Amino acid sequence: MSTASHSAHGRPLHGHPMGRRGLLVTTAATALTLGTVSFADAAPPGGRGHGPDRTRTVRGTLPTGAPDFVYLPVEVPHGVREMAVSYTYEKTPVPAGTQGNALDIGIFDERGTEPGGRGFRGWSGGARSSFFIRADAATPGYIAGPVREGTWHIALGPYTVAPEGLPYEVTITLRFGPAGSTPEPVYPPERAKGRGRAWYRGDCHLHSVHSDGRRTPAEIAAAARAAGLDFINSSEHNTHSAHGAWAGLWGDDLLVLTGEEVTTRNGHLLALAVDPGTFVDWRYRARDNRFGHYAKAVRRAGGLVVPAHPHATCVGCHWKFGFGDAGAVEVWNGAYSPEDEVALAEWDNSLVAAARWSKPWIPAMGNSDAHREPDLVGLPQTVVLADELSREAIVAGIRAGHSYIAESSALSLSFGASGGRGRHAGIGERLRVDGDDTPVTVRLEVAGAPGCTVHFVTDQGTLFTTGLPESGAGAVEWRTTPSHAAYVRAEVRHPATVPGLPGAMAALTNPVFLEG
Repeated sequence: MSTASHSAHGRPLHGHPMGRRGLLVTTAATALTLGTVSFADAAPPGGRGHGPDRTRTVRGTLPTGAPDFVYLPVEVPHGVREMAVSYTYEKTPVPAGTQGNALDIGIFDERGTEPGGRGFRGWSGGARSSFFIRADAATPGYIAGPVREGTWHIALGPYTVAPEGLPYEVTITLRFGPAGSTPEPVYPPERAKGRGRAWYRGDCHLHSVHSDGRRTPAEIAAAARAAGLDFINSSEHNTHSAHGAWAGLWGDDLLVLTGEEVTTRNGHLLALAVDPGTFVDWRYRARDNRFGHYAKAVRRAGGLVVPAHPHATCVGCHWKFGFGDAGAVEVWNGAYSPEDEVALAEWDNSLVAAARWSKPWIPAMGNSDAHREPDLVGLPQTVVLADELSREAIVAGIRAGHSYIAESSALSLSFGASGGRGRHAGIGERLRVDGDDTPVTVRLEVAGAPGCTVHFVTDQGTLFTTGLPESGAGAVEWRTTPSHAAYVRAEVRHPATVPGLPGAMAALTNPVFLEG
């Protein structure tokens, strides 16, 4: 084994093309490039054919305040069959309340690291300590394909760095021989049999072994069926490698959508139901003014931009990009929590502003964000009114807000408002009557919510509350006017477990807007 060693001590010199100790600053404080690792003398005679494995090891230390991304160039010669990469780093003990070391990893091929470019070949974040790429296969999270000659870049992402710095070691092994062939990916169909126009249940935020989940796609599909779901969305962190991993798992009863959880340092978003094979870049912060560009790319690929768990407290999770590009927002993520309560309150505030200024509103949705046992797939689930069980119809239903969120398939509801000459509006619609003082009747029918309480929430707050029968099934009506309520939405909550705090959510709807 031959080794190479370099150090990345010290901060880069901003405003100069070169930082200290030969570190190339590639974009103003967001990325830097280390010295190149060369395998130029490692190729077999003639540049092709069989030869012994060649390995290089790089060691260094990243300082506190290191850029978001550190690129390690690797010169790859002709004749490589497989590239294998492993890495380690020191998890230095730190005092309570101080961030420790966390280092992510991924790779770009000879086509380069340009944001949004074609060079992306995989990302595993901090979920794996090693990966491989070859023509016919790759580690989950990575894209199979030839290991072509040229400069590849291993991408290191110092997520957090301890005050003493982040010592790391990266080992690259090249294996030589015939490259083999790359199979064409098999992507899910865009339509399932379904039931015609109906309410369809889905979970659009799920993780498998292709990012930091522990379930295989087959296990997720089985769990989705067991949860009574009609559709799911593949949403791995910063990779589209799972898009082709669902062969044999879809069916007349299960539509599989393809997406990505775009995991930036300023919040996470679901690129929901994009064209299969679409990669959405994540290497930017709110201050870079690049989010709009990638949001547009999601829409061009037929998908929805959905900020995920916008008030989560994990490092880098809090949403800082605003909601101007959002097609929906995730207000309920996994088992209902105080973070969801904050997200719900912020979303409700946005409804107030939309009603006041007659502006477009952003629908709410809920997803499980399930990673592994005991995370429940389908807790919660978004129930969408769609013309058919197809990608296009489901996206249209979510975008229009024709949906509600339920904790399981055991809970179902219908909700709407009527008034003035027999007019009626359902979830996500507008009821237009002849005057602001025209009486309007709001009606909720619910089943599967024993012990729960119904709340009707308006732009003026919660104006009506009542309990459900012991069976958990019943109908509730409330009368109001457009002058009294610009919109009405329904919440079904469990009993409070802490005095003075609201009970956990069992279901909630998007609003019905009332206009006189």
